[in-house]
Amino acid sequence: MMDDAILRVENVKKYFSVQGGLLLRVIGYVKAVDDVSFDIKSGEIFGVAGESGCGKTTLGRAILRLIEPTSGKIYFQGKNILDLKGGELQDIRRDMQIVFQDPYSSLHPRKMVADIVGEPLIVHEKAKGSEIRGRLIELMKLVGLSEEHLYRFPHEFSGGQRQRIAIARALVLNPKFLVLDEPTSALDVSVQAKILNLLWELKENLGLTYLFVTHDLDVMKHISDRIAIMYLGKIVEIGAKTDVFSSPFHPYTEALLSAIPIPDPELKKEKIILRGEVPSPYNPPRGCRFSPRCPNATEKCIEQEPELVELRPNHFVACHKHN
Repeated sequence: MMDDAILRVENVKKYFSVQGGLLLRVIGYVKAVDDVSFDIKSGEIFGVAGESGCGKTTLGRAILRLIEPTSGKIYFQGKNILDLKGGELQDIRRDMQIVFQDPYSSLHPRKMVADIVGEPLIVHEKAKGSEIRGRLIELMKLVGLSEEHLYRFPHEFSGGQRQRIAIARALVLNPKFLVLDEPTSALDVSVQAKILNLLWELKENLGLTYLFVTHDLDVMKHISDRIAIMYLGKIVEIGAKTDVFSSPFHPYTEALLSAIPIPDPELKKEKIILRGEVPSPYNPPRGCRFSPRCPNATEKCIEQEPELVELRPNHFVACHKHN
């Protein structure tokens, strides 16, 4: 574990049971997250990227115990949060918050912003009366809104403004760690840039640590310090942003990077087209899960699952080609 790590994820799995037959017995499991491990340093932005269905959102929610992991350990500031219950768990929840993908569905449509953002202060008994109002005004300014916005309903705002409100709610208890679950994917491109800049400023000014979940590698390149690439519930590559983008090791990472559009029509870029479809997490392939689509797959890839190996300092890959 890194000495300055705020979060450590150890062999975390999340399986969803599948029921069938007349008696609705468990007939199998969807392996959404399967034996995932990594550390996040205090103050960094750790990105998790991959195609839809790879398990990245499930991983983020499992880390916060919004869904319970099937197995594994999750250490936050040295404590395994999977062992915590009652008051201890409630205390640590103040330090770990989430910003959801869709700012409209994550905000109560019949409550004013003041009630939505201020509710955590009441639940956790952190403020009351005029203290709550003062904290809310402070937060509105922090996320680029004003006091008058406190007394409106979510439907009266644009998508970007609603996401600012969601960010304010996540920050109201002064957390140390945020899971950002595709916080810009539901927004226009011009608004995305503003929200990303806001998140960066908040991270710098408040000393926050982010787990940034996205399928957009262009966004990841803009904001992350380190990147983990997920495929079918597994992490296949982890490294510093500059290392992964400049010299990726895993063929899946290479394919994802080749799909990033270039804003210059004069420049030509060879796009790697992967064969076939993403296998089902209910019945993942034996051996390397990417082997049915990999152009370099060998018999070993089909039979044996690769482990994450450090090929250069702090750059890990799970691929038999490099092991």
